[in-house]
Amino acid sequence: MTSNKWFASAPAKPVQKPFDRVAQTPFLKDPIMKKLLASLALGLGLLLGGSAVMAQTAAPAAPVAEAKATAPAAATAAAPAAAEAAPAPVPNKGDTAWMTVATVLVILMTIPGLALFYGGLVRSKNMLSVLMQVFVVTSLIYVLWVIYGYTLTFSAGNPFIGSFDKLFFKGITPDSIAATFSKGVVIPELTFAAFQATFAAITCTLIVGAFAERARFSAVLLFCALWFTFSYMPVAHMVWYWDGPDAITDAASLETVTAAAGWLWAKGALDFAGGTVVHINAAVAGLVGAYVIGKRTGYGKESMAPHSLTLTMVGASLLWVGWFGFNAGSNLEANGVTALAFMNTLVATAAATLSWITGESLSKGKASMLGAASGAVAGLVAITPACGFVGPMGAIVIGLLAGFLCLWGVNGLKRMLGADDSLDVFGVHGVGGILGALLTGVFAAPSLGGTGIYDYVANAVSPEYSISGQVWIQFQAVITTIVWSAVVSYIAYKLVDMVLGLRVSEEEEREGLDISSHGETAYHR
Repeated sequence: MTSNKWFASAPAKPVQKPFDRVAQTPFLKDPIMKKLLASLALGLGLLLGGSAVMAQTAAPAAPVAEAKATAPAAATAAAPAAAEAAPAPVPNKGDTAWMTVATVLVILMTIPGLALFYGGLVRSKNMLSVLMQVFVVTSLIYVLWVIYGYTLTFSAGNPFIGSFDKLFFKGITPDSIAATFSKGVVIPELTFAAFQATFAAITCTLIVGAFAERARFSAVLLFCALWFTFSYMPVAHMVWYWDGPDAITDAASLETVTAAAGWLWAKGALDFAGGTVVHINAAVAGLVGAYVIGKRTGYGKESMAPHSLTLTMVGASLLWVGWFGFNAGSNLEANGVTALAFMNTLVATAAATLSWITGESLSKGKASMLGAASGAVAGLVAITPACGFVGPMGAIVIGLLAGFLCLWGVNGLKRMLGADDSLDVFGVHGVGGILGALLTGVFAAPSLGGTGIYDYVANAVSPEYSISGQVWIQFQAVITTIVWSAVVSYIAYKLVDMVLGLRVSEEEEREGLDISSHGETAYHR
């Protein structure tokens, strides 16, 4: 029997509630912010009740992060009476150092990388509003991750959501360990939890590009909190949660691990670093938001060209650098697979940049800086689910296809959809994420230079690999993510609109959100 090689469980340390001081700050005198915090409290209350209904009555499987080696089983009468237990695995300093660096790189992707990439694409009067949304949403998600996000994503519960066993990081200490993808190899759980927090944050910040230049700041925060709770966490749990390799010793234990795993993991879905969990999930939320919030005032009639392609290029470059931590760090240790993910991230991005500007030259007669930056991001998106499973040549093919297809996504497909997706979140992250997720099933095949699927029972790569079968599994993961995110997003937008109102007034929009929402400007006039 085979099992796809993916994220392990990790354990959890109580922290103080962060809202005690916040409740005393002056900005809470604003009635809108009071409504925002009240709505956040209501949403968390709904989560608590909903999880109780969804939880299975069976006792959860023991997380691999607490994996302690057991003494040799069933000693015979002739065996020594006092057999010593095998030593528990200890984190390697090299792995820990690499994962710490990878975590910092993903933070760099978000702030300032994504913030500058998005900021350069909007008009100058809205520059600070985009920077604020990315910066503050990131901060919000980091706090929510520690309070309840981590435990509900990476703990045993049911196929769709975890449990509250690690609420407020309960039980997580500097000595807690988390599994990797190699038996007997672990990292500190705090390192694993911090790394995963950065994924949750950047996923939520990706969404804001779809409704940039018109959304109310408080509404953005409330929506992201709701969507993180009811879409990101369940999808991440479905795709990435399992008990880890040390829990698998034979066919029976594999069945036990599979039964306790996330729904899509159990099906065999391959997603090395977040094609479904991050990109498709966020892109669908952004597209739904573009429909629900409506088009920008003057869209299609007034110029809405990017105000600083220089900043967009800087942001894209920071994204590319940070993405090495995103993709190569997703291996959770420093070994050959880490090197493979690193190389694939390098060449797929380069290939997509070249194919995008080639497509531009053929269709418009000129290659643009905006096209090069967009092509790079398209390649990064498409290789994300595949980076640890495919060979470098497969990565180049994925990158080349992503550049051409995402160019169509931000032009032809965008016109067909008729939505004002301000910064082409769906055209790049949705189209690129879907392409990458499906092609992972193709190029992961050993016959095409991929790594295949690792069999933790035989402790070797499985000799059997069906391209058509794996693509079908990948397709199911894609459709599940699209439907789940679309439904949750639509409900969340409507709730936020009822409580706070989703968009600013036409007068505030024309003035620019920098002044109307934040009382400051990015540039001196």
